Amino acid sequence: MKVRTRFAPSPTGFLHIGGARTALFSWLFARKHGGDFVLRIEDTDIQRSTIESVNAILEGMNWLGLDYDEGPIHQTERMGRYKEVIERLLDEGKAYYCYCSKERLDAMREEQRARGEKPRYDGRCRHRKGPPPAGVDPVVRFKNPQEGEVVVEDAVRGTVTFANQELDDLIIARSDGTPTYNLTVVVDDLDMGMTHVIRGDDHLNNTPRQINILRALGEQPPIYGHVPMILGPDGKRLSKRHGAMSVMEYHNEGFLPEAVLNYLVRLGWSHGDQEVFDLDEMVEHFELEAVNRAASTFNTEKLLWLNQQHMMRSRPEHLARHLSWHLGNLGIDPEREGPSAARVAETLRERSKTLKELAESGAYFFRDFEAYDEKAAKKHFRGPALNALEHLYERLAAVEDWQAGILGDVVKAVCEELELKMPKVALPLRVAVTGTSFSPSIDLTLELIGREKTLARLGRAIDFMKSQQGG
Repeated sequence: MKVRTRFAPSPTGFLHIGGARTALFSWLFARKHGGDFVLRIEDTDIQRSTIESVNAILEGMNWLGLDYDEGPIHQTERMGRYKEVIERLLDEGKAYYCYCSKERLDAMREEQRARGEKPRYDGRCRHRKGPPPAGVDPVVRFKNPQEGEVVVEDAVRGTVTFANQELDDLIIARSDGTPTYNLTVVVDDLDMGMTHVIRGDDHLNNTPRQINILRALGEQPPIYGHVPMILGPDGKRLSKRHGAMSVMEYHNEGFLPEAVLNYLVRLGWSHGDQEVFDLDEMVEHFELEAVNRAASTFNTEKLLWLNQQHMMRSRPEHLARHLSWHLGNLGIDPEREGPSAARVAETLRERSKTLKELAESGAYFFRDFEAYDEKAAKKHFRGPALNALEHLYERLAAVEDWQAGILGDVVKAVCEELELKMPKVALPLRVAVTGTSFSPSIDLTLELIGREKTLARLGRAIDFMKSQQGG
């Protein structure tokens, strides 16, 4: 039997980090076993579902590279099929109409709580006879077995047993006729041939109910695997304040998609002591049974570390493709101005944890800066600096072959001529051409900035220092 998994988000918000991890685990399992990965949009909650959320989910999946073999399949396009199954369950006596009012149900639950019981439907309409009450739009309830138990052989958690007497007769159709989650997910998983359902453990209590519906339809359930939740550093369920933001926010903050995937796969799964994985390694080594049963803790510092590891290992051209978006956010078009984005990425990646940081720190390669760093200028634009910059300007203006090695020799020659140590020449030069006292080696910095910009910035620095001395 061919493996088939699915990711089935509700389009009521963005694709968050927990949903992305569930999607990744399902995707990895399908890819490892040569199976299919299906994207299903569970949009039957008409009031809360939005097209903007659907687009946000699709955008997040696309950025992460979690390609799907089928979909997106929308539940709202399958309403006729759900109605057909509900009618079948009613006809076969496996479901029934419930006319209980909200007031009666609320009072019933209060009485149960007062007796120390778990609130659950008492089955009043289960065996109801006679004509229906006038003016009441009933719900449809599934007639859950009242004896025996449901044994879930969970691929992550092991054997989990539920007593049927603890499961009440859940609603499978609302009073307006729309189906509920536990009915639609069963029908979809059945019709789409899902062999494995991998989802968050907040769905574990739904699983015995869904298995009972499947068995009422004469079908065998898929294999379930419930992955634990992700916690914040404070031990509470991950929320936005911990980092549970949209997946695309990680894109905006300068993370590589492969680094985010690497971090997500390590949230609850491991392969020996290995920390850094590329996508092929994830597919090769991933085992659903190796997912931890305990909750995982989100750690932003670990994500930043992994991102830098992937930046260091990536081909410069790959980095440049992702870096270009961040340069564009700064108003820089790397195709029209400055050096190769790949060269800049390769040069600065050791000094940056994110692409956003890299773009901001390397903006001077592409465009002129507005002002010098105040502390850097005060420290390095004094003493013999003006004379050194004037000599550098004269020597560099004569250079035609603008290569790092040649430029480095020029700087050394000026040091020797003026009998100055390298920092006394290189640091004022660095501030002059970058605006700060931090950059890669001065020869490579000059090469990447280019001849025209270097000379213009040197002239500007010389004028600035003269104006300061004159004041």
